[in-house]
Amino acid sequence: MQAPALADLAPEGHDLAIDPYPLYAALRAESPVHRVSVPGSGEAWLVLARDAARVALTDPRLRNDIRYSSSWQTDGGHAIGRNMLQSDPPQHTRLRRLVAGRFTHGRIAELRPRIEAVADDLLAALPPQGTADLVSQYALPLPVAVICDLLGVPTADRALFHTWSNELVMPTSEEAAASAGTALTGYLTELIDRKSKDPDGTLLSDLALLGDPALLGDPAAEAAPPEPGGLTAEELLGMAFLILVAGHETTVDLISGTLHALLAHPDQLALLRADPGLTGGAVEESLRYNSPVHASAFRFAAEPLDLAGTRIAAGDTVQVSLAAASRDPLHFPEPDRFDIRRRAQGHLGFGHGLHHCLGAPLARAEAEIAVRRLLAQRPGLAFAADPAALTWRTSALLRGLRELPLSLGPFG
Repeated sequence: MQAPALADLAPEGHDLAIDPYPLYAALRAESPVHRVSVPGSGEAWLVLARDAARVALTDPRLRNDIRYSSSWQTDGGHAIGRNMLQSDPPQHTRLRRLVAGRFTHGRIAELRPRIEAVADDLLAALPPQGTADLVSQYALPLPVAVICDLLGVPTADRALFHTWSNELVMPTSEEAAASAGTALTGYLTELIDRKSKDPDGTLLSDLALLGDPALLGDPAAEAAPPEPGGLTAEELLGMAFLILVAGHETTVDLISGTLHALLAHPDQLALLRADPGLTGGAVEESLRYNSPVHASAFRFAAEPLDLAGTRIAAGDTVQVSLAAASRDPLHFPEPDRFDIRRRAQGHLGFGHGLHHCLGAPLARAEAEIAVRRLLAQRPGLAFAADPAALTWRTSALLRGLRELPLSLGPFG
């Protein structure tokens, strides 16, 4: 018998996109691990409790490489290229080491003036009064500009790049996603080629020098071992794809989700306005309370194992609900309460273990700067629509607001 989808387990009429947390709590109370059907991806074991989640995210028998899946038939399953998210040690270790130095706390501190300048420019472009969509006019263009600056994506291409990226992470149809994948692959291939011929010191330029762009699209070269310290053609493409997409999609949802949570909890917004030093805490609590990365990438059992009392067969798929784990009452008292003074450390908003989000320092800095500067300039900020009527975009991995219409109020 096929396992039920989460939507089938929800009470009739309950919209999981708006609020999945009551169902997570009910399932977690029954068992830390449940067999479910993931639309478009088949059946998987869904991990809902924090302790079990941390175990699953660090167990070396659960691999990220799709070739350990019992349903794997060809070397497909890679969105674009082969990247860190879809690999295991030692390949993952080698790939991560090549870019980790660009995302240290020190390097992100150097980026703060640029992030602040982008935020100020976007705020200056907002109307002096009336309403604005804080997703499309602020939460989205800020991280897009920063990550594209970092990698070296030309300004004129950024809107088109995001259109492709958004379709891949939140597909409207299989056909549209396939078309976006083809278009983005072609674009990145050409851009990498240009960067290799005319290096400009950006991250993508440096990566291009580690690989051979002439081999992109050559099937015979995709599996070729890299030169020491280098990248295969497929890895080069995969690295560019992962950093560009992961480098902004989740931060868009983190910024807009934090603003939504603050406005939905006026007492917490008042605390933050009285003490802007709590902004970092507000972002951290938002990561716990409304995880933008809602679930981990799929893991595949390389051998049979026991996970929190559930037997996982070799080849089975496992997915960790980071959102559910971060509201586990055994670790977070009153987990459904948004509290910016909470000690939210230990949440799984950025994952855990070897695949803990490499860009976490950048995402935290962007969200903290975005929230702090917006609230400082717009003291009268308020919802411009019924918050219960707002729509959320969801996928197997991500969750975030499509729009956030706000009344701007007067300047501060």
